[in-house]
Amino acid sequence: MGAGKSSIGKRLAQRLHVPFRDADAEIEDAAGCTIEEIFERHGEAAFRDGERRVIARLLTDATPHVLATGGGAFMDPETRARIKEFGVSIWLRADLDVLLKRVKKRNNRPLLKRGDPREILERLITERYPVYAEADLVVDSLDGPHDQVVDDVLAQVARLQGIAL
Repeated sequence: MGAGKSSIGKRLAQRLHVPFRDADAEIEDAAGCTIEEIFERHGEAAFRDGERRVIARLLTDATPHVLATGGGAFMDPETRARIKEFGVSIWLRADLDVLLKRVKKRNNRPLLKRGDPREILERLITERYPVYAEADLVVDSLDGPHDQVVDDVLAQVARLQGIAL
């Protein structure tokens, strides 16, 4: 959370001339309520189950697109396997200070309502970053223009595909 998945994903989709899909928005549409409300009413486990199903559906869509998943989605082994099978995974790696600065801009992050945001993000970094490192590509999401991050993503995808820019 706070790495820039949605904002960078939208810009990347525009540059690639493909649709942008946001798994969190799709989950909210399917549930008829916000992610925060899903967490409050049904708990994180129910949210993760729905997230897994929505992402599986989005990944099998034959139309090329950029898909932004929630920060916890890649932690699910089934979801990671599906992403590997149907797409290219990109970890937008950001350091703690960048994440903190970005998440403070919005107050609808259910995982951050359980205590001190810095401590929660530190714990999530410790738990998640080793798994995120399994992504096909790692791009640093720095505290600067998102267009630079998009350029970095495009360069790494081109290298992965053996395309000269």
